[in-house]
Formats: sequence, structure tokens, C-alpha cells
Amino acid sequence: MNSTPEEPTTPNTDEPDSAPRPVKGPPRLPSTRVAAALAAGMLALGVAVGAAIGPAPETSLAGQRIPLLLPAIAAIAGAGGAHTTSTNTSTTAVQPPPVTPQPTPAASSAGATTKTSKTAPSAATTPAPAPSTAKTPTKSAPKSAAQATLPPVTSVWLITLSGGTFTQALAQTAAAPYIDSQLVPAGTLLSGWSSLDASALASEAALLSGVPPQTLDLIVQPPCPEGAAGAACAPETAGALTAADEFLKATLPAITASAAYREHGLVVITFGSVGNATASSLPAGSATATLSSEPPVGVLLLSPFARAGARPTSAFNPTSPKQSLSELLH
Repeated sequence: MNSTPEEPTTPNTDEPDSAPRPVKGPPRLPSTRVAAALAAGMLALGVAVGAAIGPAPETSLAGQRIPLLLPAIAAIAGAGGAHTTSTNTSTTAVQPPPVTPQPTPAASSAGATTKTSKTAPSAATTPAPAPSTAKTPTKSAPKSAAQATLPPVTSVWLITLSGGTFTQALAQTAAAPYIDSQLVPAGTLLSGWSSLDASALASEAALLSGVPPQTLDLIVQPPCPEGAAGAACAPETAGALTAADEFLKATLPAITASAAYREHGLVVITFGSVGNATASSLPAGSATATLSSEPPVGVLLLSPFARAGARPTSAFNPTSPKQSLSELLH
């Protein structure tokens, strides 16, 4: 049996052997709603990270504008469904009209949170206090009592009486009534001071104030007459105290009435050994007054700055006469 060879089958080129391939175009961009949602999410994430890191500066536009832009971006995302995107080779983004963003309750809450973050103190942003430029007051050396209370004494009188002591005068009130009843109650009596202490104090007092003119007047009681005429005022007798008392009574009123005494005066009264010309081998009419450190004859201070009726027991300090004067006067 003969077989007829089959003819080869020719493929039909009219029918496609597979589905038509689509024409490749540019990649499809995400929709406006998706883009706006992504932008809003990124901005919200940036705000949260910035608040966690630290407060923004007061002048930062991001801290002021970002909370207000979130509602606008959310509105754009919501409105994106109403627009269609084309699958052609290009996609046109819809630009929203410029609107003034109004804060919503959510934005107000975000703004309040941001403000709270700004005002919260931070150790990293708190400025260090500026160094104080005020000078620390330095303690000056304290003034001594002498500098603080030294009175302005510039006129001084040193009166030396003949024979006796203040202790004797106070013990014999009938012999020295003026000293006992008027002078001692009006001044400061230093019973333990010598006549040399009185002279040193008077000399220093005239120099301590430093305000010219500074004067020191030396007044010496006239010596007792020699011979029988001087028997009534011989030293170490009641008559000697009476002579000294009468001399003070005649001399002091003129001094205490002067303006120099009332304003800046000091009278220093003491007892010494007053000699006449014959006893001292001096020319006729001359006299001497000898001052000594022993025995203590006492000193009486009369001054507007003296404490009336005071009887201090302090001794004279020759190394610091200013201190002695400041302690006695006010």
C-alpha cells in the first residue's frame, strides 16, 4: 500500500502566535492624594523629631509655619480623589489655589505642643548666666577708735598750779572750794596721771587735729612770795591750795568764755613745782615750773568735748596719745 507523503504544514502567519505586547511608556507617578499623604507624613515626622531633639529658636519659620501647613496638606490629600490621572506619557500635577491656612483643632493642639516644647527648659540650650561685672566690695581696714571719735581740738591751754595735788584739794574742800564744787564736777579727773602726762597730752592734742591754726598756751601760777609774805602760801599747806584755787577762779572764766574754747578748746590743769627767781638763780621777776612723773598729782580736763564728772582709771599711753585722747573726749 502506497502512502502519499504529507505536505509540510506551513505556519499561518495571519494569526498571531501570542498576545500583543503593550507599548512601553514612562513610569506611572503616584496619585495626588498619595503624594500629599506622604508629604504630610514626612512633615509630621519631622515635627515630632524636632520636638524630641530640642526646642526650635524663637525666630525659626519651621516652628511657626509647619503646624499651619499640615491642615492645608491634609486638605489637598482629601481633594486628590476628585482629580484623575492620565496613563499617557505625562502626568500633570494639580496646583491648588493659594489659600491662607486656618488653624484647626488638631493644628492648635500641635501648636500648643510645640510652644510647650519651646518653653521647656533644656540643659543643652539654657544659656549660661553672664559673669557678673560688679566688683566685689573689698573690706577696708577698720578705722581705729582714735580716728573715728577724735574731736576737732585745735586750741589747748596747759595750766600748772603751785604745790599740792587734786587728791589733797578734794580732801580739803574748805581750802579749795572752787576746785571741789565747780571744776571737778564739770570736767574729767585723772587722779593717777602725773604732771608730765598732762604736758604730753596737751602738746599732742594741739597737733592731732591737723587743722590750723593749732595753739598751745602755757599758763603758770605765780610763785609764792619769799620770806614772811609767802608763809600763807607755802607748799604742802592749806594756804598753797587756797592760792591755787583763787588763781583758777580768776583765770578760767576768761578762757571758757572765748569762742576758741567753745568751738575747739581743751584746758589741761595739773600741779607742779613753781619756783621763784631766787630759788632758781634766775633774773628777778622770772619763775620756773618743774613737772615730774612722780608722785601722780592728777590732771583735770575741761572741754566742750570732755565728759563732765567722769573719773576714768586708764593710764596715759605715751606711745599712742591719740588713743588716750579719743578715749577721754567725745
